[in-house]
Amino acid sequence: MSHQNLLHDSADELGPIRVFDDGKYRILSFAEGDEQSRIRISTPHILQHEYTQAMVLPLIFCQPKRVCILGLGGGTLLNALYHSIPSVQITAVELRQEVLDAAQMYFKLPQGKRITLEVTNAIDYLEQGLPKKVDLLMTDIYNTDGMDRAVLQESFIENCAKNIKDDGWLALNCWNEQKDHDELNNLIKKHFIDVSAVDTGTGNWVIIAGKKKCHLATKERKAIAQKIGLQLDIPLTKWLSRLTPL
Repeated sequence: MSHQNLLHDSADELGPIRVFDDGKYRILSFAEGDEQSRIRISTPHILQHEYTQAMVLPLIFCQPKRVCILGLGGGTLLNALYHSIPSVQITAVELRQEVLDAAQMYFKLPQGKRITLEVTNAIDYLEQGLPKKVDLLMTDIYNTDGMDRAVLQESFIENCAKNIKDDGWLALNCWNEQKDHDELNNLIKKHFIDVSAVDTGTGNWVIIAGKKKCHLATKERKAIAQKIGLQLDIPLTKWLSRLTPL
């Protein structure tokens, strides 16, 4: 990232928080060579990272009225959902106040009555129970060392299921090393009925899990994916084609 301008450089007890800018893109980084979040400055609501694009696949299977995002980062998922679903209520949970501050200062984080921002431990927040069950729960809990290993625990997966409506969906961002993690796969299948995953080709393994079986035909799925992809300005049909049942 040496060719980019450093806009922000701070640290808390969990590590560094840096923001880089090259005039076209803005990047949030927690470690050397790391990209936690990336936005195109002119269109911050268009998802840039492949794994975030894959994480919105549940929009094909449900029309969420209430969404919870665990792990805010630069707020790219929040931004995309806020702009594409006019009436959606979004709660985003972020552990680090300085990360939230950076998102608000540098990443054009939306504000309004439809958005609730919580600064707390997402694992504990979920365990205590969300104020209301959600249609879509998105977990993207990462730190300086990578993915928070707590998301691999049965208690976390169980709490995810408890806080999702009976016809709701989960999008869980993992590393590729979890691709053959039989214990995690079995945990997901224990609590969810319709379970698939996407290898993004960029090191991320995104699990998409529904509490009820989706009975949309392949043609219907493709049509919906194309429509939503146009709304979000991302190649959602590509990620749908890579979605593989577990």
